[in-house]
Amino acid sequence: FKVPILVKNIGDHELLELSIVENIQRQNLNAMEEAEAYQRLLTDFKMTQEKIARQVGKSRSAVANFLRLNQLPEDIKASIKDGLISMGHARALLGAETAALQRQAWKIVIMKSLSVRATEALVQRLNAEKQEVVKPARKPEDLYFSTIEEDLARHFGTKVLIKRRGKRGKVEIEFYSDDDLDRLLSLFKSE
Repeated sequence: FKVPILVKNIGDHELLELSIVENIQRQNLNAMEEAEAYQRLLTDFKMTQEKIARQVGKSRSAVANFLRLNQLPEDIKASIKDGLISMGHARALLGAETAALQRQAWKIVIMKSLSVRATEALVQRLNAEKQEVVKPARKPEDLYFSTIEEDLARHFGTKVLIKRRGKRGKVEIEFYSDDDLDRLLSLFKSE
């Protein structure tokens, strides 16, 4: 039987690029090895994500998702290589706002053998908890004025803001129609 053969003269640079692409197309690479190979094509060979996608037969978004794995801390990348977590877990961990939160979530994922969905929920919860911690504590003066705002809002039945500048300030009372303004004016007159 006969096999069609294509003979090409290519340089070392192109040969290396082709060997990396061929290596990626093998099915036995783990997600991290694939991500590192895409990164090499991107940096060493100045290929775009679009060109990489065409060469390896994947969508550009799939290539982009693999490339994002390179942003993870080294210990998490090692656990992907070792098969401790899947690419789905890794993508969920990328949603954590900081490397510290990624590591915290990663440890819980491994310890509790969480599913990908549970990992996504965990990352959301940790991000929300971080935001709550970051909120600055309100000064007693701020609490005092926010209490007055709430009292006035209840009294007038509309949104009230107190804006301060040093010892001065102003009170803003919102109205939403001419009738609403008339209602507020009658409340002032009756006081």
